[in-house]
Amino acid sequence: MRNCLTVDVEEWFHVCGVGGPLAREHWDALPSRVVATTRDLLHLLDSCGVRGTFFVLGWVAERHPALVAEIARAGHEIGSHGFSHTRVYELTPDEFSGDLERSVTVLRAAGAGTIRGFRAPEWSINGRSLWALDRLSSAGFEFDSSMAPMAIVGDPAYPQAPHARPTGSGTLLEFPPLVDKRFGQNMPIGLGWGLRMSAPARVLRTIERRNREGIPAALTVHPWEIDPDPPRVSLPPGKRFAHYFRLGGFRRRLEQMLRGATYAPMGEVLGLAPIST
Repeated sequence: MRNCLTVDVEEWFHVCGVGGPLAREHWDALPSRVVATTRDLLHLLDSCGVRGTFFVLGWVAERHPALVAEIARAGHEIGSHGFSHTRVYELTPDEFSGDLERSVTVLRAAGAGTIRGFRAPEWSINGRSLWALDRLSSAGFEFDSSMAPMAIVGDPAYPQAPHARPTGSGTLLEFPPLVDKRFGQNMPIGLGWGLRMSAPARVLRTIERRNREGIPAALTVHPWEIDPDPPRVSLPPGKRFAHYFRLGGFRRRLEQMLRGATYAPMGEVLGLAPIST
């Protein structure tokens, strides 16, 4: 069974809900590392024979359009990560639609082609913002991967397998991230600190178990997670843990996970028709 390797293409300083030196007004003055780290990730995926889905932040695409074209040339699917890296529930529906449209505009201008998948910053389509699914569908999106079945950012009751979400504008396919039970709670074993803390063998066993049940799994990484020398700034304790926990050696562990399962772009795994060129 084919699974999904997804990438949220953003800078190391795109951390939701923090101000100070990482506040939005400082972004253009902070050192950019997204081109180098994304290229490193592209090389890793190429060496492992993996094609994935890159959810590119519009803010990044506007400043580094050649990087978007490079991702597309490497055979990866490109989706939207929004433009401003704002959690969906912090926007009004009209603000969300505007942010979404702006992201699609810059991605297409950079050579991304058809954009049919979306990933919200910090998995922020949840009970506070389910209206966003209708806005995505009405904007022509075919799938979303923003609803996490875990308490921290989503809802443990959300389905853990890809499923259809009816909206007023049509049906949207939803592909959740991989979670697994630990200490009685759904843990993000396929993303963020949960993926970084987990031994590759454990992640691969979880993927294999889901595949035996007929469920494809989705892993999510950020380019900054494989940065050999990531910038360090002071963050609130919870954000500091999520952002910096066990970054050391993650590139090597990720390579083991990439070589231990079969992956394809999310649109292909969901059975969508190939995009015409």
